[in-house]
Formats: sequence, structure tokens, C-alpha cells
Amino acid sequence: MAKKKWINDPDNLVGELLEGMALANAKTIALEGNNLVVRATPKAQDKVAIVTHGGSGHEPALSGYVGDGMLDISVPGEIFAAPGPPRVLEALRLVNRDAGILFVVLNHAGDVLAANMVMQMVEKEGLKVKQVLTHEDISDTDPAERRGLSGCLIAIKCAGAAAEQGKSLDEVLAIAQRVQDNMATLAVATSAATHPSTGDVIAEVPEGEMCVGMGQHGEAGGGMQDMKSADDTADIMLPLLLEDRGIQAGDKVLVMINGVGSTTLMEQYCVLRRCKQILDEKGIEMARALCGEFLTVQEMGGFQMVICKMDDELLELWDAPCDTPALSVK
Repeated sequence: MAKKKWINDPDNLVGELLEGMALANAKTIALEGNNLVVRATPKAQDKVAIVTHGGSGHEPALSGYVGDGMLDISVPGEIFAAPGPPRVLEALRLVNRDAGILFVVLNHAGDVLAANMVMQMVEKEGLKVKQVLTHEDISDTDPAERRGLSGCLIAIKCAGAAAEQGKSLDEVLAIAQRVQDNMATLAVATSAATHPSTGDVIAEVPEGEMCVGMGQHGEAGGGMQDMKSADDTADIMLPLLLEDRGIQAGDKVLVMINGVGSTTLMEQYCVLRRCKQILDEKGIEMARALCGEFLTVQEMGGFQMVICKMDDELLELWDAPCDTPALSVK
């Protein structure tokens, strides 16, 4: 059955949601050009700019992270679809500068295809752009095929803080890459999302079951099993993440529980509580933690568990001030 949603003409959906988002956050973001989400107060020209792109329908990601200390521009595509290369090139031209631009790309087929075309275009134009690919979903054993999930937030936050400090493009890229190399994500789904333009269900999760490893567009995961409690689910997921990154006693980690649409904060807090217990048992410090909806999939049920091994520099960058619609640090 189609999900009830308050939308108008599906063809105008992305433009209307962006208009509303800009109205609600007029002090931090604005719309320019062909629906580019930009900082209301541009960054100084002598600092590295950070740009990303990706499909709409995952609000607050990705445009919710435009603002002081994070992204300079987000290029939103249609629902669950990457934007075309010409619009991304428009964004890169808009923030072109001698300091250079970091282009953050999440590893999904459409996003990567568009990004590869964009990088060919910027090379011809002589723009100073370097790319980082986030691909931290451990449900695929092939690192090259791993999807980019909500861990992109950590990379954007730390890279954005480094850019604000005046670090060079190579230094900002190295920090973003270090976050990517240090982090791992695993998702679990209890119910599917629908496509807001059509009402069609994009994946199925049988009643009474959960799927560990399902992607944010309903891509298959290998862990269909009976529904578990908060503690039991954390017991399944967190050890896999720690093992994947080789995190051991004495290490410090950031843990993020990202609700993907209809899972309540109550449930997320219960999962985070168990994560802390597991880490304490292993002698690993939960240096930072957050729960909430940072990258959603409409009304999908479930969450993404993200861990990132942190060092003193990354913790400093994570704690640095930022002001965006979806994340603020004072």
C-alpha cells in the first residue's frame, strides 16, 4: 500500500523541499543557481572549499550539513538519484579558488559515475579539485564495493574543521581519508521505505524479522533473521565493526547511531547504552557519541551503527565549532 505523504506534484518535489529547507534555515544556507545549497555566509577565499553531491530523500543529509565549519555547497539530485555532472561542475566553478576544493563522494553507483565525469571536466578546466570517496559499509567484504553510508558526516565534519583552520587541500584530503580509513558502518532494517514520488515500496522486510546489512536504498543485505532486542542487536553489530577496523583495548572511538526514518530516539538510546557496555568490557573508550537522524531513508525502520577510531587531532576537529541546519557545535 502506498505511504501517505504530503507532497504536491512529484516533478516539483525536490525544488519545493529545498525551498522550504532554505526558508527554515535562512541564517545558515541559501539556494543559488540550479538548486545549489550554499552557505549563507561564504567561506574566505583563502580556505579550502568542500563540496558534495547526492540524491534527495535522505534529509537532513546531505544539504543539512552546509554551513560554517562543514560543507560549502551541496548539490542535491532527484529522490534517491545522483545529480547530473553539469550541476556539480556549476557548484565547483562557484567556489573555485587557489586554495582548492575537496569533493566528497559517497560510494553508490550513480554518485561515482557522475563524480568520475565531473573530475574529467574539472581537469579540462584546470580547477583545483581533489576527491575523497567514503565507503565504510562493512556488509560487503570487498572494500572497493562498500557503500557510503552515514559515516560521511564524520568525514565532512573533520575535513570542514581542518579547512576552517586554514589547512592546505592536501592536508584536508588526508584528514578526510584518515576518517574514511578509521570508520566502519553497519545497518539494520526492520521495515522498508517507499519512494515519495511514486509511493512504491523500495524493499521488503518480512514481519517479525530484521535485515542486518541492508543499504540505504533497499539494497540487499545478508543478515535476514528474527527480530532481536536492543541489546542483542548491538551484540551482533558492534563486535563486527570493531573487528573490521582492528580496534583494540586502549583505543578511542566515536559511536554514532543514525536512525533511518521511523526508529525512535528511545530505541536508539537503548542501543547506544549497550554499545557503551560492550566497549567498557573490551577496554575501549567511547570518546564521543551521538544519536539521531542524520541520514534517513524516508520512513524506513532501523538504524546505522557507525564507529570511527579517533586520535587527538580528529577529536579536536570533531569538537571544533560548526553551524549547519542539521549539526551545530558551539
